[in-house]
Amino acid sequence: MWSGPRNISTAMMRSWENRADCSVIDEPFYAFYLNKTQSPHPMFDAVVNSQPTEFNQVATQLSKRSCNTPLQYQKHMTHHMLDNCDLAWTKNISHCFLIREPAYVINSYTNSRGECNSDDIGIVRQYQLYQAISRISGQDIPVIDSLSVLRNPNKVLSALCERLGVSFSTNMLTWPPGRRDSDGVWAEHWYQSVEKSTHFSLPLSQSVTLSAEQQRLADQLQPYYQALKEHELII
Repeated sequence: MWSGPRNISTAMMRSWENRADCSVIDEPFYAFYLNKTQSPHPMFDAVVNSQPTEFNQVATQLSKRSCNTPLQYQKHMTHHMLDNCDLAWTKNISHCFLIREPAYVINSYTNSRGECNSDDIGIVRQYQLYQAISRISGQDIPVIDSLSVLRNPNKVLSALCERLGVSFSTNMLTWPPGRRDSDGVWAEHWYQSVEKSTHFSLPLSQSVTLSAEQQRLADQLQPYYQALKEHELII
């Protein structure tokens, strides 16, 4: 699953992990990304020390190492996959892209970190990766929109599972609250809301107010979001 931050990606990871036949991996390229870019993210040292920082090592683990469950859900942040990364490891994996309206991403990310730029939220990179991985994998990759998931999780997840050739499980619709052993060390900073959650639900407020600078960024990113939206799974 290829997503940007602040895009129900962790709730989606909870959903898949609640299946009896699925294990999950939380942002396996995060340490690589931070080590390479030296981007001053919260908990920088803890993240870098918690995972391998060598790209090929991580890619090999994700594409070739077997797991103890029939299914494995990999949660990837698109901005972690830097421009010069070799994407050959993605060839034989089934993919899905999770998108969200830029204004909501920008608002949520700024509230969590205090600042936000295009590279931070990876929407442009998400569009680029969709094109590249589609070519490499030969897959007609489904796209799902977070708002559609929140409005009708049963219907969207059922359709997604069918598209991926996986049986749907109603266990995906609820999960126990709390932190998981599978969560990255960064959960302490980023996962407060999802740790309280037990299911997909619409936020109490579905409107956001952006500053002029934030709105300019949203306008800049909107065409990339719309281009991905054209591939949204029809339900």
